[in-house]
Order: sequence, then C-alpha cells, then structure tokens
Amino acid sequence: MARAMLITGGTRGIGASLSRLAVEQGYQLCLTYRSNKDEALRHVDQLRNSGAVVKLIQLDVRDKEAVEQAFKAAGDQFGQIDVLVNNAGIVAPSGRMDTFSASRIENIFATNVFGSIYCSQCAVKQMSSRYGGKGGVIVNVSSIASKLGSPGEYVDYAASKGAVDSLTIGLAKEVADENIRVNAVRPGIIYTDIHRDSGDINRPDKLSHAIPMKRPGQPEEVARSILWLASDDASYVTGAILDVSGGR
Repeated sequence: MARAMLITGGTRGIGASLSRLAVEQGYQLCLTYRSNKDEALRHVDQLRNSGAVVKLIQLDVRDKEAVEQAFKAAGDQFGQIDVLVNNAGIVAPSGRMDTFSASRIENIFATNVFGSIYCSQCAVKQMSSRYGGKGGVIVNVSSIASKLGSPGEYVDYAASKGAVDSLTIGLAKEVADENIRVNAVRPGIIYTDIHRDSGDINRPDKLSHAIPMKRPGQPEEVARSILWLASDDASYVTGAILDVSGGR
C-alpha cells in the first residue's frame, strides 16, 4: 500500500517541490495551504493530472482545533499519515528586533512553532505504537537562521526556528521507542517566494557572496533531503538536523 505524506504549506516553494518529487516516489499526498486557493488548486491539478492521489485542505496551523480536524480527515482517507513534513512557515519584513510589533512576533511564533507542535501532536497520535499506530516519520523544516541569528533581518524568525530545532531533538527522544523518527532540515538561502515576504525578492542573489558554495539553493535540493530523511535509507537516523545551506 502506498505511503501517505502530509505536507503543511505543500502547494508553494519547498512544499510544492517536495510534493512533486514525493509523487514520483509513489506517495499519496495530503497538502495544506493557508490562503492562496487558486495557486493551491493549480498545483494540485498538475499533480492529479500525473495520476497522483492528492487531498487538499485549507488550514491555518495556528488553529489547534483546525489542525486536529485536518489530521482526522487525512486519517479517514489514508488510514494514517506515514510522514508529516512541518513545512508551513512565515517571515516578516527585515528590520531590527527593537522595532518589531507584538503582533508580528506572536504571528511568527504561532505559525512556525505552535503550528509545528500542534501538527506533531496529531501525527504522534496517528503514528505511535503507543496509540496503536504502525510508526512513521516527522520532518521539520527549520532554517539556517537558527544558527546564524539573522541580525538586522529577522531575529524573531531565527528564534522561532531555534525552537523548531529544540522540538526536533526533544520529540525524537520522546518517541524513539514508539517507531517514530523525528528529524529536521535547515535550509539556507533558497530560491522561494519567502524572500518577497521579507521585503526583497532578489535577496538570494544579493547574498550569494556570503555562501561558501557561492550560489543560492533550489527548492528541489531541500526536497530531496527531506525525502531521504523520510525514507527507509534513514532508518537509524532520528534527532538529526541536516543543514542544506551551501556551507553556511
């Protein structure tokens, strides 16, 4: 039976690239999106036209009850989710931390941290042998910002991704004997639309000089790393955080 993968924020950027590659590996998909319905439907139509089984759910991961409902719907269709990729995340315009509003900080943490926790809670309840599940994998999408701190850009975003790193390590140890593996990837500067949200769509090329490999990464390069962590080839890997950052 085909494995089922749930990708939050799965219709754009890294999530969209991951979903395309996952289909090639035979996964059935549950993809969530937050607001851009037209973009989400176009992406899902392309996947379905290739023969993929895809469930699309509009979801704000900040809403715990909505997250629970989404996982129930996915479980009803697929039996259980085998792989969760906590990919949904946001950033805000670059600036100094002492200028950030409370609402900005709360929104970033609610999405990047609380959302990942809520989704992981639901995934554990489906996957864990403790609850009668057959096991599974959780992959969190962090950021190299958690190591670098992003001074002068978005310290709040970096701090939220630091929390994702801690979530990865702690949860991995908590469920290691329940047949669940938990890992993370830390992308560096990648060509995605998130840079538009930070206020500069051209940011990747402007910062190429700061990358040891002297080029930004492609979403597919991050997606392949996630797929490896989700695969049986990584069967003895848990609590790991893989930098996909060109050497940063």
